[in-house]
Amino acid sequence: MTLSWIAWAWIPLTLWAALAQTARNAAQRSLTAELGTLAATLVRFLYGLPLATAWVAGLTFWGAGGIPQFNGVYAAWLAMGALTQVGATAFLLLAMKERNFVLAVAYSKTEVLQVALFSAVLLHELPGPLALGAMAAATVGVVLLSLPPGGWRALRAGSSATAGQGSGRLVVYGLASGACFALASVGFRGASLALADANAGVAPWVAGAWGVFWAQLLQSVVLGGWLLARQPGVAGAIARAWRMSVVAGSMGAVASIAWFTAYAMRPASDVRTLGLVEVLFSYLVSRRVFRESLTPTEGAGLALVLAGLVGICAQW
Repeated sequence: MTLSWIAWAWIPLTLWAALAQTARNAAQRSLTAELGTLAATLVRFLYGLPLATAWVAGLTFWGAGGIPQFNGVYAAWLAMGALTQVGATAFLLLAMKERNFVLAVAYSKTEVLQVALFSAVLLHELPGPLALGAMAAATVGVVLLSLPPGGWRALRAGSSATAGQGSGRLVVYGLASGACFALASVGFRGASLALADANAGVAPWVAGAWGVFWAQLLQSVVLGGWLLARQPGVAGAIARAWRMSVVAGSMGAVASIAWFTAYAMRPASDVRTLGLVEVLFSYLVSRRVFRESLTPTEGAGLALVLAGLVGICAQW
């Protein structure tokens, strides 16, 4: 008999993934200035791999799941997700370097609308009307939260003044990050579906555990090999920054395990829309837990994001 809690477990898993990802983003941001963008990206995967390996080994040892059968379809989807996730993380860190932590995260969250499009085209998973409304509301809320003080007028007035100060690059990097994150989500969801097709009755936590392990192994090998070939001294720099790297890697692995398990339960568009709660977490970090009062625009943005999150849960 199917366990009833599996039907809704994707909700707390996604919330936990978003919280862990916020911590990972903050840790990686501090590493970018010290190591560079690509090395800071590698840290997420390399230092997260031991935890992902331990999770797979633990599930296998305790009998929570055996070793499933993998095939070429699974490998193709997983490789697509893993490699586009590398690009997504690199673009996100570049965006954070340009201007502002919360703005960078906000632009990257255009992935919600992009993941709905890619899911429909590549996986034939079409979101329903309520889900589409929730995605639209949450995305508008993210845009409102990303506005500078003074709202639309300040944005228009400052557009020419900031044109040479990286604002254009921030938008490009943020949107590129969102597109790559969307493709990564679709790739990981496709891998979960392929694994379920090849292994009848595979548990979501088993699919999630193996997905994270293979993805982070591939990411560590590809990005690590490329960096070592071009920057031989990067290994020593990454080793010296091990304290913050352990935080970034472990939080990244924890987030990935939760994301992958949720992908095995629900369509990527639902998971990523609920994952917009990360914007709220990032906003709290940026505002130092509301030490400053909210403007009306920011309040409206928060309300729309919350409405989108409630809507995506209600359609379940």
